Amino acid sequence: MTTPRYIAVDWGTSSFRLWLIGSDGSVLNESRSDEGMTTAAKTGFAEVLARHLATVEAPADIPVIVCGMAGAKQGWVEAGYVDVPTSLSAILTGAVPVPGQSRDIRILPGLAQRDRASPDVIRGEETQLLGALGADSTGAQAVCMPGTHSKWVHVQDGEVIGFSTFMTGELFDAITKHTILSHAVAGAEQSPADNSAFKASVSTAFRQPQMATNLLFTARSGQLLHGMTASAAQARISGTLIGLEISGALADAANDTPIALVASGRLQKLYETAFKALSLNATTIDADTAVLAGLSAAANAIWPN
Repeated sequence: MTTPRYIAVDWGTSSFRLWLIGSDGSVLNESRSDEGMTTAAKTGFAEVLARHLATVEAPADIPVIVCGMAGAKQGWVEAGYVDVPTSLSAILTGAVPVPGQSRDIRILPGLAQRDRASPDVIRGEETQLLGALGADSTGAQAVCMPGTHSKWVHVQDGEVIGFSTFMTGELFDAITKHTILSHAVAGAEQSPADNSAFKASVSTAFRQPQMATNLLFTARSGQLLHGMTASAAQARISGTLIGLEISGALADAANDTPIALVASGRLQKLYETAFKALSLNATTIDADTAVLAGLSAAANAIWPN
């Protein structure tokens, strides 16, 4: 029978996920909630963690490895950033201990791109990246991690050479709720998703990114002049934003650069559809699987058997 070895935690801005990991690497128990950094900063990080540790009946002597916003400046303990370009293995060695705790708790650092022309930061996704590729990956890879703020990371032979954040999810929310296009998408959820409109919009935005704001407006004008449905209008906005993202992310990449999509659920299906519409080959890696693999790699590096 496997025994508990360590606790893995993915602490986001609005979500919390904890896994009890056994000596054979298997998940023995898990606990999830909406007690992300925003909530924990008010109620107490130690208190939130303690409740979840009790839920999974974690032994008092096993350590905890944490990634995500618990290491932000507004989080529990600031874990800082590892500057790029850097090896993926540098993430493993940059964990910061949480002082004053009865057990060993470490928080992984994020990644920083300090180029003045394109400053950028990653916190949390670096662990998914590590889990998706491994510290010893070879060749060139473009890794897409979609979300409210999508991250695209370019890796060459295990070294992160650069990355970009795209506010795709946040822009979609703002545009469909707080602009004139909110009228175009009213009632869209009551109809099936319009995949044809989505794929066409992805392709158009990918080919003509300079027309971005015009393409978005056609979700409204197409409805007024040609009877476009609310579902199609929503698909056009979503497809346009995702097409723009992919166009920007791959602008400087070689045409044959392999793409790894780290995602799950609705976003996984959306991005898989987008890549197919553009005839781009992408390998999908489940987001939970990736973050667990990354946390596992860090735990094994910090607390070897």
